[in-house]
Amino acid sequence: MNNNDQEFLVQKIRSQYTEKEHTELDELKALDAKVKKPANVFGYVYGSIGAIVMGAGMSPVMTDIGDMLGMSQTMLPGILVGIAGMAMALTTYPIYKKILTSRKKKYADKIMELSERITKG
Repeated sequence: MNNNDQEFLVQKIRSQYTEKEHTELDELKALDAKVKKPANVFGYVYGSIGAIVMGAGMSPVMTDIGDMLGMSQTMLPGILVGIAGMAMALTTYPIYKKILTSRKKKYADKIMELSERITKG
């Protein structure tokens, strides 16, 4: 390891232990995350639940799990549960966009003001 590599590594480690200045750019990043996080969390959770429900509906139709659970007719309930899960999965993106759009409208003024201050110095 040469001297330049050592100095870089030392500076990298030192920077982890020094207090960082809170800048307006950090504030802008935090505000942007505050806008996007609720929509992302909703999308991941609701979409995953929809996929699980759809799979739970497909399982009794395609396998003998329904027989093991004591269900004599598995086709109709399985299809209905699968369709409900599919509807959840299909509505995830439109609901996500609606949440994101409403949060963007709510925070647009603050973000635009802060970004103007940053770009103008």
